[in-house]
Amino acid sequence: TPSWIVNEMNNYCDEEWFGRKNVFNTPNGDHTWTISEGMVSFPDDSKWQDYVMSRRLEITCGEAPFIVSRYDTTTGEIIPLYNRIGILDRKLRVIAENVDTEREWNKWVLQAYKSVYGYEYQGDNLLIARINLVYTYVDYYQKKWGKNTNKKQLKKIVDIVCWNFWQMDGLKGTVPGGKIAEVSVQS
Repeated sequence: TPSWIVNEMNNYCDEEWFGRKNVFNTPNGDHTWTISEGMVSFPDDSKWQDYVMSRRLEITCGEAPFIVSRYDTTTGEIIPLYNRIGILDRKLRVIAENVDTEREWNKWVLQAYKSVYGYEYQGDNLLIARINLVYTYVDYYQKKWGKNTNKKQLKKIVDIVCWNFWQMDGLKGTVPGGKIAEVSVQS
């Protein structure tokens, strides 16, 4: 899926959540977008933590472009960190805007990772999705704190990604090539 379409679809989801348009960026009409300046403001009945904790699932996730947008999947062009439009990218932006300590940042980033899910039929695509999710953490950590992450925190992220992004045949609800379990009902 081209990044501009991912952006339009994620913008629509955020428009529903926030009750207004162009929260994170404004599409330019030429398959590009302009990032919204300043801190993201939240509706009166919501807090930034509510947004971070909101659950999102990318079905048939492929390389997970709707969750993290490290590059345009149709061109391979790298998307600069400040211009990323994935669901998790948006959550990480919100966390960075609202948290000042590394400990608190890591706490909320773990929550953000725990709130996103995806499944994919193709094992190689799933591997790429997982790699993209882990590298996204590294990208944002280095940007926010100006250093490399520690192995203990990185392992926590990897564990969450491995549980929350799995291989599945979405039409059957089984592992690829699996059979649907027969259930007998006794009267």
